[in-house]
Amino acid sequence: MEVIVEQLALLFSITLFRYLFIAGVAFLIFYKLFPRRMKKNKIQGRSAGKADFIREVGYSVTTSLIFAVIGFLVLYTPFKQYTLVYDQLDAFPWWYLPVSVVLSLVIHDTYFYWMHRLLHHRKIFRLAHLVHHKSTNPSPFASYSFHFIESIAEGGILVLLPMVLPMHPLAIMLFIVIGFIINVYGHLGYEIMPRWVRHSFLFQVINTSVHHNLHHSKFKGNYGLYFRHWDRLRGTEHPDYVKEYDRVQAQRFARKKEEKETQPAPASLRA
Repeated sequence: MEVIVEQLALLFSITLFRYLFIAGVAFLIFYKLFPRRMKKNKIQGRSAGKADFIREVGYSVTTSLIFAVIGFLVLYTPFKQYTLVYDQLDAFPWWYLPVSVVLSLVIHDTYFYWMHRLLHHRKIFRLAHLVHHKSTNPSPFASYSFHFIESIAEGGILVLLPMVLPMHPLAIMLFIVIGFIINVYGHLGYEIMPRWVRHSFLFQVINTSVHHNLHHSKFKGNYGLYFRHWDRLRGTEHPDYVKEYDRVQAQRFARKKEEKETQPAPASLRA
């Protein structure tokens, strides 16, 4: 029993630390240290308040505990024998580990899209998903701000993945960290996507902070997590998404464009 408590405590500590560190660094940079410099990147004009941040962190502590319990179930109980988790790195070719991480993100995106749509069913929304949507203007701390029922549903991917995909614990860890960083970006409240992405194939594939922020402000549409394809295939992408993304990017880069246009021509051209 003592060993179980120690393992659970360790997993909870790691999960909570990861949340506080990654979300906290993003919050510190955008909300505390450089809010004026980042103002042009702000998606919504208004700002969330202290009460919102406290609520988000409070629910996220519970979510971290639930995720730790699920992780314990998968890695340290007899349930592991029903999974495809492997402990020896050389059990698969070296290239499989990064491939398994990419595949896990693709599987998770599908799982998340359909789970998310279910959470928006009118009979379930108020019971399980309203807590997350109290963050109508989300901050990085909203990334794990879930009702405990939603936390269990969200954590279900940690049970499903190792049952359908061979994964080393390192791959599971990388999946969790990469997925959470993208999650924090989606709840950042600021758009930081490079300018060139808009006219690249990448824009047609991946989600942006504007994409998920619009879901929080409008409550409907944009149910995907990492990619756009499910929303586009199912007709659930918000019709204002591209227009809103372009507005924010124009807001970000307007000053640079103005400075470029007002720069004097080189002397050789003026002669």
